[in-house]
Amino acid sequence: MITKFSNVYAGHVDLGDMGQHATPANERRYSNAHLATVFSKAEAIATTMDEHGYSILWLAEHHFQHEGYEVIPNLMMAAVHLCHLTSRLKIGCGFNIAPMWHPLRLAEDFAVADILTKGRVIFGVGRGYHSREVETFGAPIIDQEANRELFEEQVEIIFKAFNNERFSHQGKHYTLPPRVPYRGYELKELTLVPRPVHLPVECWQPIVSAKPRAMDFMVRYGIKGVIGGGAATMAEGPIHSYREAAQRAGKNWALGENLGIGIFFHLADSRAKAIRELTPFYEEHVKMFAPLGFVPGITPAQVEAASKRGGWDAAGVPTLEHYMKTGAWFAGPPEDLVAYLRDLESRYPGLELVNLSTSMGTPKAVMMEQLQWAGKEVLPKFTQR
Repeated sequence: MITKFSNVYAGHVDLGDMGQHATPANERRYSNAHLATVFSKAEAIATTMDEHGYSILWLAEHHFQHEGYEVIPNLMMAAVHLCHLTSRLKIGCGFNIAPMWHPLRLAEDFAVADILTKGRVIFGVGRGYHSREVETFGAPIIDQEANRELFEEQVEIIFKAFNNERFSHQGKHYTLPPRVPYRGYELKELTLVPRPVHLPVECWQPIVSAKPRAMDFMVRYGIKGVIGGGAATMAEGPIHSYREAAQRAGKNWALGENLGIGIFFHLADSRAKAIRELTPFYEEHVKMFAPLGFVPGITPAQVEAASKRGGWDAAGVPTLEHYMKTGAWFAGPPEDLVAYLRDLESRYPGLELVNLSTSMGTPKAVMMEQLQWAGKEVLPKFTQR
């Protein structure tokens, strides 16, 4: 039963012009002063969500994006700050890109955030998808197998550090501790200082391909999964794959249990008005994510067309209405969104968390309006039963 709502804010600044006839994604560049407005925007989003009964604000770790789409480089620092401005809202790390970190530094930073916020920061890990980011930090991403191998060893280390007062690790990429002398003895084990105090650590990871290896890995470590938000459509495949992995591990989870399902939403008095208002934001989303492989079903020729001004219809670039049919996007009045969510709830009885997210590029004022409107007319239908 759906009882919790969140929003994914990947960290876009207000872009100015938007849509297929606006500035192409690769031509966007903003001043440092404007890029820094991401933090005042995040503050406004967090306080609005806190006031209107949302459970989690998910932030995304990204680097070097002068284009203005995803410009928060350190989730834990931002999360601690936002928790001090709010009273109930949790801040989710959606996601810390593990290959860009030393696993023990990531574990330490989260432990500090966990303690300072009294457990209101949610841990999350991902493998990354921007070559400019991951490869710059010295980790592989173009070689997907090497990326996954590194990621899995890092997560193993992180959970050892979280869950054990003393630990050691010997793997392909890390020997922890190194075999060195220290104050008259040879190191054989380490202790994370401090460790998180809210144990076990709740951890989330995005589900994209939903391959058995990935699903089995998540279930092994008790990692919950986020589906949607552009990384997947509302197709049932990933949802079933996650439960099948749980069943292989001897866990009897209901369909949708330990998952968060995300949709992009935009409310208006009518479906037609909502589509009209949302279309430029949707098109900006396509401009950003299509070259990265996160617009399902789009062809290489359509990706090329989406990188230019106009001409999308002639190239057959999928429309907003196309993805509304898959369930990944919603545009319409509040009562229709309530009906849509109730249908979702009936199909996935174990589902508790829904990410109601505003699209990449949505201006701050529109985000505030949408979060407030949904908070008043949609969330109470599920949270006050």
